[in-house]
Amino acid sequence: MKIALLGTNFGQAHAAVYAARDDVEVVMFGRDPDKTAQTAGKFGFAASTDTDTAFEGDFDLVDICLPIKLHAPYVLRALEAGKHALVELPLADNLDDARRVVQAAERSDRQVFVDMFERFIPSSQALVDAVRDGTYGRLEQLVMWNQTAHLWPGASLGLKTLPLEAMHSDMDIVARTLGMPDQVNVTTVARDDDSAAIDAVLSFDGAFARDSVSSLMPMSWGARGGYTASFENGVLDASSAMGFDGKPTGGVTAYTADGARELELPPADQYTAMIDHVLAVLRGEADNQIGPASALDALTLTLDIDAKVNGR
Repeated sequence: MKIALLGTNFGQAHAAVYAARDDVEVVMFGRDPDKTAQTAGKFGFAASTDTDTAFEGDFDLVDICLPIKLHAPYVLRALEAGKHALVELPLADNLDDARRVVQAAERSDRQVFVDMFERFIPSSQALVDAVRDGTYGRLEQLVMWNQTAHLWPGASLGLKTLPLEAMHSDMDIVARTLGMPDQVNVTTVARDDDSAAIDAVLSFDGAFARDSVSSLMPMSWGARGGYTASFENGVLDASSAMGFDGKPTGGVTAYTADGARELELPPADQYTAMIDHVLAVLRGEADNQIGPASALDALTLTLDIDAKVNGR
């Protein structure tokens, strides 16, 4: 399978997965010739600064790891060119563009994938499964947190970026476990333009969720996160630590009247699992679980929080 990988920054997380496979041929595209060549060479890929050829060439899949404002336009361009598309989240920075992608994907015979990587984290799946199966009764309270240092040089993690960059995956968990809330309240604090924290409380009938994200941590902290899900008949408590490689360490403990026990979870490497899923779908071996329509509820919640934080 021939893949056009657009983006040399976060695109490296996808590049590392492709480089470990022997069934794909990848060309990395970027704006800066030297940086693109250097980054592509690190993974053994060809390099190009001619983005047009990603859509005009004989590529099967266009993998879009570009600034958010380009996500929807480039997915639409890929579909128009008859290519499958994988796009980093969020799908778009507004719902109109997101819906245009959904409609275009429904009309096309090509697949569109949104990198909802959280769905491939075993601890997240354990929570979703418990809600779906009623393992511990009804979910009444969900508290999620994500605290990180500035591990990605040059990337801003201030109030203007945190909602779309850091809260989208958590909003997907909320939408998949509790549905859409009746009310959303947001509190913020900012150290400067690039470092801040957001606390969002989402109210439901008989339940609530809280999501706290922060970029106020020192480098020695790294990146840590987790959740505590309180059900009628038990609690799931998860924690993890994660670096730029996207491979978290941690686990999930279930607490019930019978005591506490660690859940047995498969190894966690969400980017590898996500790309494995994409390629399996394109080989006809699986149904698409991360299509654009499935991301709309999470995007709606994320954009609502963004509007409350940034007034847009």
